[in-house]
Amino acid sequence: MPDPSSAVSPASSPAEHRPQRYIFLLLQRFTLVAHAAAIEPLRLANQISGRQLYEWKLIGESGETVRASNGMGVVLDGGLIETQRNDTIIVCGGVDVARAATRPILGWLRREARRGPRIGAICTGAWVLAEAGLLEGRRATIHWENQDGFAENFPDVTLIRTVFVEDGNRLTAAGGTTAIDLMLRQIARDHGTELSSRVADQMIHTSIRSEDDHQRLSIPTRIGARHPRLAQIVARMEANIEDPISPARLALDAEMSPRQLERLFARYLGRSPKRYYMEIRLERARNLLLQTEMSVIAIALACGFASAAHFSKCYRATYGSTPYRQRGAAAAD
Repeated sequence: MPDPSSAVSPASSPAEHRPQRYIFLLLQRFTLVAHAAAIEPLRLANQISGRQLYEWKLIGESGETVRASNGMGVVLDGGLIETQRNDTIIVCGGVDVARAATRPILGWLRREARRGPRIGAICTGAWVLAEAGLLEGRRATIHWENQDGFAENFPDVTLIRTVFVEDGNRLTAAGGTTAIDLMLRQIARDHGTELSSRVADQMIHTSIRSEDDHQRLSIPTRIGARHPRLAQIVARMEANIEDPISPARLALDAEMSPRQLERLFARYLGRSPKRYYMEIRLERARNLLLQTEMSVIAIALACGFASAAHFSKCYRATYGSTPYRQRGAAAAD
């Protein structure tokens, strides 16, 4: 990637031009790759245009340093500063986001929101915006791993399972490289598609995603098997967690015998349909257990188990710990 020293300094910008400022609020244990994916398009837009179109500040609750989820320490430009109406605030989330949503941060976001700036979030940052009440009645997205807990905790937010979402002056991106696509959209809107395309080219980002693109890989890619009927059956399983469909019914609807269904799963996935379905349900349960305050019995019912005892037995067989101990261990970290 080109040397950042070739970026034009503020002094070389036309006198009448004022760069647009982004304020990146870095939460403890934020995801570094998502943050870098958001800030690099701005840097490259400056470099390619030969003007300082954008400037940015990194802030955090401590005002000094913050640690990313990979353990890397980042020096901040300051604490929870007073922003300006034309600023764009981006909350950069990561691991254990509920704990990172401290009272000072929530209070600061609510106060700054009253000034009317654009406010966005990347990775799990949408959780903090929702906790602050800034996404109520809005559409938003969040990393797919946090979607189950987000939907349970914030029913007044319309969860959209795409790479990024814009709803008025609220911007959310799912994390990872999706922040690139969100920022390319902003650059295109501010300075035209030619510049945004050149930025994407510099980043070797060959496929610019839109607001309609989904986060996760297709089912055939995820399961490593391009079998149409198998993909359809897995999709039905993922869409019916609370009320699981029996293997016999899945086979009937797929126009095959139960034995054919068993052979199909054994050949491509190495386990029975019943076992695979159980793993999907337990994964959903684990997400709810770690991301929400739902009771164990409520999680059990939401994931298709008839009782907490049966749920606990299945959970322990898969994860080596009961749901109660798993939640207690997570709270102690």
